[in-house]
Amino acid sequence: MRHENSAADLDAAMQIAIGAAESARGFTSPNPAVGAVVLDAAGRIAGVGMTQPPGGPHAEVVALREAGDAARGGTAVVTLEPCNHTGRTGPCSRALLDAGVVAVHYAVGDPNPEAAGGAETLVSAGVEVTSGLRAQDVERGPLRAWLHRQRTGRPHVTWKYAATLDGRSAAADGTSQWITGPEARERVHADRAKLDAIVVGTGTVLADDPRLTARTPDGSLAAHQPVRVVVGLGDIPPGARVLDDSAPTLLLRTRDVDEVLASLAEYTDVLLEGGPRLAGAFLAAGRVDRIQAYLAPLVLGAGTSAVSEAGVHTIDGALRFRHESVETIGPDLLLSLVPAVSENPDSHRT
Repeated sequence: MRHENSAADLDAAMQIAIGAAESARGFTSPNPAVGAVVLDAAGRIAGVGMTQPPGGPHAEVVALREAGDAARGGTAVVTLEPCNHTGRTGPCSRALLDAGVVAVHYAVGDPNPEAAGGAETLVSAGVEVTSGLRAQDVERGPLRAWLHRQRTGRPHVTWKYAATLDGRSAAADGTSQWITGPEARERVHADRAKLDAIVVGTGTVLADDPRLTARTPDGSLAAHQPVRVVVGLGDIPPGARVLDDSAPTLLLRTRDVDEVLASLAEYTDVLLEGGPRLAGAFLAAGRVDRIQAYLAPLVLGAGTSAVSEAGVHTIDGALRFRHESVETIGPDLLLSLVPAVSENPDSHRT
């Protein structure tokens, strides 16, 4: 007899699946970072999987392989609707049916028309299927950037900056290290290791000579490194650290925001790191999809502002955002914000 999983059991399994999906971020692009958990017929965890790099198996297949025969009569909990098409791998809906799974609970439907339909296939075969389990956590978490790209056809752009309480990113003498504490800097590196690309302007390279790499707490390079993208018309010195062999680097001779994004079309999750004029250009163009603002408990009173020339001239024209979350990280605050008013979906059609 099959165990009837309680709501608490399914919720716990989905939290594990979300964690698995997060661990896959940075390695799966352009495929979505998906997590899956297989519960056996008694409701025990039998397998956990996450999407492998392109060409490798999807999360459901990895979890089913780990579960083996224990999947028969069991339940699959997945962050994204199981795919229904054959690409570089076979359809996950068929893999679940072949394994004898009798129930599937997923968070978010697949918006890709080529891959969607897995839920319908499963239902037609007599499998119990539900959707929406922890959907918001998945939409704001591991699938945020991928869902945005499916919806808009362009990379998801997060503007990250660190500033004092009075909005300064550097002091009057140009010094900026370190505005935030070590805990915030460690968080930034952990986030970088999940990205496809980091974008800065030539001014930032000339002023700060950043590496733009993702590093572990012991200072070594993380397993995944995002592409470093330098935007602008000016030259950068051949000895700049952004040109070392720690990670690939792309130089874009343009200041046009949409030209930058067109050059990054193959990427999904992009971080905008600086400086103030580049941030202003992306904001003015309406191409900032999220802000990560690290606020330090400092006041400088003068110095470089975090953003400039954002196309705002009156208070009525202010660019408004709403916060999704506020975290305390060491002595600093991290605010995650998204545009307060969604853009017209028709503007994203291609």
